[in-house]
Amino acid sequence: MERDFQFIGQSTPFLDAVERASRAASTGRPVLVIGERGTGKELIAQRLHRLSARWGEPLVTLNCAALPETLIEAELFGHEAGAFTGATRARMGRFEEADKGTLFLDELGTLSMAAQERLLRAVEYGEVTRIGSSRPVQVDVRIVGATNADLPRAAAEGRFRADLLDRLSFEVITLPPLRAREGDVAELSEYYGRRMATELGWDHWPGFTQAAADALEAYAWPGNVRELRNVIERAVYRWDDQERPIAQIVFNPFESIWAPREQVDVATSEPTLAAAITPPSPTVSDLRAAVEEHERALVSAALERHRWNQRRTAGALGLTYDQLRHCLRKHGLTAPG
Repeated sequence: MERDFQFIGQSTPFLDAVERASRAASTGRPVLVIGERGTGKELIAQRLHRLSARWGEPLVTLNCAALPETLIEAELFGHEAGAFTGATRARMGRFEEADKGTLFLDELGTLSMAAQERLLRAVEYGEVTRIGSSRPVQVDVRIVGATNADLPRAAAEGRFRADLLDRLSFEVITLPPLRAREGDVAELSEYYGRRMATELGWDHWPGFTQAAADALEAYAWPGNVRELRNVIERAVYRWDDQERPIAQIVFNPFESIWAPREQVDVATSEPTLAAAITPPSPTVSDLRAAVEEHERALVSAALERHRWNQRRTAGALGLTYDQLRHCLRKHGLTAPG
């Protein structure tokens, strides 16, 4: 997937966060970026680097959660040849790679206490020592950390060093979740929709139907902008008629009437879903009748879950709107009075 470094949105909470990043960029001090997954923490790190005096130097990124505890210190601080099994040659760490530039530490809250101690020394004294060496190396690095964890709480519980948190929190930028960014869902949907249409070679962009736009606005977006991008690109890719506005939005691509039984939550509290997964009545002996009965139960349950919104129901079942309408007629399903 193409990396995206553009800021899209006009909501006040979003613009406030971007403005704070712009102001902090020139200081060269550590910055913590807090936010849910998919809110754009790496975009803020990019902005902090590009608007700083270090813009011509490296921006080095490390996802602290992507490496096991045994390797994270070697990755951050480097190692000498023979420092541990498999270290056949000396290697500089991310701090040395980022010298004169910016080091972006994503998922900062997952660092071990040992790695935090070494990180604190690097922040305080501007020096790192490779594993297997006793000679410190001077580095000039601006640190940007990111996390979706509650670091003050982690510090209070002894899971994160309070002194390190103090050093890293010169500025703290908290990114708003997409559900709090009024008006930005429509703008982001339009942006990613147009871009996907161009990628697919469409002659023009038809936009979304009002029902589809309403569904996008009503959704909670737990995965924030990253999830929205996937949903919009999937909707454009699956739409067959570029002359008509896109009417079908699939929020959960795994939801299907053909999903294996193991994927269905049989303990759900929704009686409609429980009814949908109940095996056909033992009085039904004909196989075709059993399949028809089961299909009717699945469609009926989905309609109830989506309050008889037929376009949302069709998307949830992996059907087109016309296919769902056919099912309704076939099974005699009508909206309650």
